[in-house]
Amino acid sequence: MNQTDASIGIIPAIIGLVIGVLMIAAMWKVFAKAGRPGWAAIIPFYNIYVLLKVAGRPGWWLVLFIIPVVNLVVSIIVSLDVAKSFGKSGAFGFFGLWLFGIVGYPVLGFGDARYQGPAAA
Repeated sequence: MNQTDASIGIIPAIIGLVIGVLMIAAMWKVFAKAGRPGWAAIIPFYNIYVLLKVAGRPGWWLVLFIIPVVNLVVSIIVSLDVAKSFGKSGAFGFFGLWLFGIVGYPVLGFGDARYQGPAAA
């Protein structure tokens, strides 16, 4: 009989926890820079609502995040708008925030980016 080691999953769990804490801290800083409550980063759904406000999008767009495929398009649009709100390029919004958010949001939160507000439509 082959017995597996019960501790085999501890390393991935620790890595996941570290990444989760890093992302919460980064979003907290992004929200704080935008004049929003940092604690919103830890509240499910409300954090998306706050991110929509940071991006300058209406709150009802939160409903669009529950529609398959539409949520991908909306998340790209919101990422682009968040990047522009912080004076970053559309490329940073797509690659840094949408595709590699694990890098992009800490760059916004802990870097020298300043919130400039949503771009005029």
